[in-house]
Amino acid sequence: MSRSEDARASAYDATPFLPDGGDLAAYRRAAADCHGCPLYENATQTVFGRGDTSARVVLVGEQPGDQEDRQGEPFVGPAGRLLDKALTEAGIDRGTAYVTNAVKHFKFTVVPERGKRRIHKAPSLREMSACKPWLRAELDLIRPDVVVALGATAAKSLLGGSFRVSKDRGSLLPLPGSEDERYVVATVHPSAILRADDREAAYAGLVSDLKVAARALNGRA
Repeated sequence: MSRSEDARASAYDATPFLPDGGDLAAYRRAAADCHGCPLYENATQTVFGRGDTSARVVLVGEQPGDQEDRQGEPFVGPAGRLLDKALTEAGIDRGTAYVTNAVKHFKFTVVPERGKRRIHKAPSLREMSACKPWLRAELDLIRPDVVVALGATAAKSLLGGSFRVSKDRGSLLPLPGSEDERYVVATVHPSAILRADDREAAYAGLVSDLKVAARALNGRA
């Protein structure tokens, strides 16, 4: 049985594909060959995190979208452009942040009647759990002061399955598993803003939540 077949036969888990050590570049190279769950089979490539390796703030989304999957970069599609705008308004410089996703492969369904367009599908709990070792490694190597969870998948990956963004968004919460003083702020995913009936109000809520993270960063300057 090959390594990928063995990974599939067992529980979904990226752990066997992590390197024994090294910096973020080493983890990025290793992630390119991750077969920890079946999502790699249809995705174009692994989309690992990008940005400042000593960032004080890490932004965590759900998974790559269509454009991210094609380009190999997180948050480069419409949701990424909206996030850039919101970060600027909140006083957070994306250029000094690190941006990643809870799940590193694009999960989608193809709709033939829409020109074979690839439509996003939310990752399952098994897929999210399988990918968590990559996210944990990123956070351990960067050691940011604040992590912003963008959407339910990111929030649950960081704060547990019972966490509800709708209930506790915009709160400064301790980052689980951290020995020092580090925090999580959960908010909605930018793509939810694009689908909202009242985009203006939804966008204002995102900016307000990001300002909580900005104030935390400024308080620890």
